[in-house]
Amino acid sequence: MGTRSFVAVECQGVLHSRFVEAQGVLKATGASIKLVEVENIHITLKFLGDIEDHQVEEVAEVIRNITFEPFEFTVEGVGVFPNLKRPKTIWAGISTGVGEIANIVKEVNSSLAKLDFEKDRRNFHPHLTITRVRGGQNRDRLVDALLGMEEMEFGKVKVDRIYLKKSVLTPNGPIYSTIAESKPSADI
Repeated sequence: MGTRSFVAVECQGVLHSRFVEAQGVLKATGASIKLVEVENIHITLKFLGDIEDHQVEEVAEVIRNITFEPFEFTVEGVGVFPNLKRPKTIWAGISTGVGEIANIVKEVNSSLAKLDFEKDRRNFHPHLTITRVRGGQNRDRLVDALLGMEEMEFGKVKVDRIYLKKSVLTPNGPIYSTIAESKPSADI
């Protein structure tokens, strides 16, 4: 069995209170939802799935060598995948810094392609998953709450490194740990 892993940008606790506030509004609807633990909220740059043990160090080395100019992104607005009629994933959006994040994704994909990892086929849509919808209970109330949060401002996040994360799935939710991180870029 391999190591379930992904490459991510972390929020490092900067916006936790705003995430908790948004999750509280969603929970108050009585909808059947599962809140993401705030310390687990991140932007997935590339999901790798289960990688073989011998690949972990190769991928870690790639991540350690990725460099970029530090930047900030703004977290703003709440949306859903796939749509409001069938919401499955509720996310906080990124309004600035999208280009910088996309450039890092390109570099990650390009670097990992050399290790025979496939490039993602879907267009990259940077977001921070805050809640997962489990069923249709009180869906109308949930949708009303979501519509009221479309322009919610969360704040800014400084990014100076990316992380290779390990994900262990448990009945209580995933447990994430850091395998490797890129070298810190100069301060913003």
